[in-house]
Amino acid sequence: MRPLEVRHLGRVPYARGLELQAGLVAERQAGRIPDTLLLLEHDPVFTLGRYARMEHVLLSPDALKAQGFEVFETGRGGDVTYHGPGQVVGYPILDLSPDRCDVHRYVRDLEEVMIRTCADYGIDAGRVAGMTGAWVGDEKIGAIGVRIARWVTSHGFALNVSTDLAPFGMIVPCGIRGRGVTSLERRLARPVAAEDVAARLPLHLASVLGRVIAG
Repeated sequence: MRPLEVRHLGRVPYARGLELQAGLVAERQAGRIPDTLLLLEHDPVFTLGRYARMEHVLLSPDALKAQGFEVFETGRGGDVTYHGPGQVVGYPILDLSPDRCDVHRYVRDLEEVMIRTCADYGIDAGRVAGMTGAWVGDEKIGAIGVRIARWVTSHGFALNVSTDLAPFGMIVPCGIRGRGVTSLERRLARPVAAEDVAARLPLHLASVLGRVIAG
C-alpha cells in the first residue's frame, strides 16, 4: 500500500493554507513527496468555491471584514462555507491515479471518512441523496469541497467539532436552504477536543483509501 504522510499544523491562516497546498500539489505531481494529509484549523474565514453565488453571502464582504472575518474566493468546488477554530480541516494531497480516477468516488470516500469518525463518538452520521458532506438528520456536520489537477487532489473536508456555529447564519451554507449545521459538541452536549478528532481522521482516511500511515 502507498504511504500517507500526516502533518498536524495547528491554527493556520487561510491564505497560508492555500500556499502550502499549491506547493505540495506541485511536489506530488512531480512525484517528489508521498500522498500527504494536512490537518489544521483556520482563523475565521468565509470561502467561496467555483460555483458560489453571492446571494448566498447574507452580509457584504465589508460588513464581514468589520466583524473580523476574512473572505476568500478559492479554486475548490462547491459554494460558500465557513471555517473557524474548533473545526478540523483536512487537505489531502493525493495522487488518485492510476486506479482511483473517479471524482464522485473520491467525494464519497471523504464522506465515509467523516461518517466513520462521527461513529467513533457514537454519532450516526450519513449521506443525503443529491448533496455532499456528512449529515446528522437534516443538519450538516462535515462539508466537502475539492480540487483535482492531473488527478492530484487538494482542498478537502471540514468537520465541525467545537466550532462556533453562529457564523453559518451569515451565509447560506453550501448554497443549501432549509437545513441546519451542527457539530460533535452540539450533538454530544459535552466538550470534544479537536486534537482527538484530528488523531482519528487519518486512520479512517488511510483505511478508506487503502493507504498506510508513514512513520
